[in-house]
Amino acid sequence: MKSSPVLSSSRRQQRGVALFFALISLVAIMLAAVVLVRSVDTSTMISGNLAFQQAATSSADAGAEAAITYLTGIEAANGAMNVLTNSAHPFNQDNAAAGYYASLDPAKSLTASSGTRFTWTTSGGSKDSVGLAEDTSSNTVSYVIQRMCRDSAKAVSETFCLFSGAALDNNKQNIPLPQEICKGPGCPVAGQTPMLRITSKVTGPKNTTSYVQTFVY
Repeated sequence: MKSSPVLSSSRRQQRGVALFFALISLVAIMLAAVVLVRSVDTSTMISGNLAFQQAATSSADAGAEAAITYLTGIEAANGAMNVLTNSAHPFNQDNAAAGYYASLDPAKSLTASSGTRFTWTTSGGSKDSVGLAEDTSSNTVSYVIQRMCRDSAKAVSETFCLFSGAALDNNKQNIPLPQEICKGPGCPVAGQTPMLRITSKVTGPKNTTSYVQTFVY
């Protein structure tokens, strides 16, 4: 039985249509695969960045601990001096090499990249901060200590400060502050001391930067 000439012509015209749709489907599948790979890569990158950020934040504790060690040493070495009335006490004087500043300058930024700002160092104390050695997570920590007072080179009784609550001794009793040694509106109430703010900057892998602040007294 012979085919009709019209039917044969129609079949010839339809040749390759299935291949065309197969190619379109293949391209769609390839695009979907590319999108999936990109999505997985992005998720992996975000997770990695978050891990670096968390590691940097954890490393900031080293800066706070180093600053507290410095403050404790200064307190122990100058116990005979009255920090409330003696402006020469190290706590009342700026010491940029040690990253210590006896006043809070709100015009000097801790995080800005230009203008009036603190310059952070990665080692030593040659700039406005003190840098620590790189830790096992490849993070470098620097710290700055600021006394929460209005003026430097002045005793606590001669300026205005942000004070802590009453200090407690080991027996949980308030430690009284002899008011006769401090006269004037800048004096704290019994048992209070000026607050100190420690700012730690952590620089880690992939340009990770983290700032953590700690208040001590």
